[in-house]
Amino acid sequence: MPKLYLVRHGRAAAGFGEDADPGLDPLGQSQAAAAAERLNLLPRMALRSSPLRRARETAAPLEALWKQRAHIDPAVSEIPSPTPDLAARVVWLRDFMQGRWTDVEPAVRAWRSTLIRALLGLEEDCIIFSHYVAINVAAGAALQDDRTLVFSPANASITIFEHDGQTLRLIEKGQEAPLTRVN
Repeated sequence: MPKLYLVRHGRAAAGFGEDADPGLDPLGQSQAAAAAERLNLLPRMALRSSPLRRARETAAPLEALWKQRAHIDPAVSEIPSPTPDLAARVVWLRDFMQGRWTDVEPAVRAWRSTLIRALLGLEEDCIIFSHYVAINVAAGAALQDDRTLVFSPANASITIFEHDGQTLRLIEKGQEAPLTRVN
């Protein structure tokens, strides 16, 4: 069974309602370096990353240690917003985070299905640099929980799953943190 290490990006330089694709702030960069040190203890394996800057910048320290590039995978990207308007995005996300998957719009449910299929399609152990809601998608699928959020992964936390090609299994939740801002 492949093991999947889902790493939430380090703290972003701007929130979800401030910038569509921020990089990491200085704390986020140090979080990424610390995560790379923890991950460096694992055997070498495939690396994947969301195409968004904060995830790519979180992957960078491990890429440097392993002299290996992460495959950019849009399937593990941030939840798609129904609007490009940043202020409206944050309002939408706050409402979304209190809901259930059965109640969200079809495009977002399709994104969720694509993400789950992508994870179940990985045939080898893999480290994946991704996002808060994406990690919740995997956790919810593994726990058979319909809530859009089942836990609060901290920045640069590592949540571990395995799968048999059909079902995700949560092995270990990453460090949790209270929600302080939407990013």
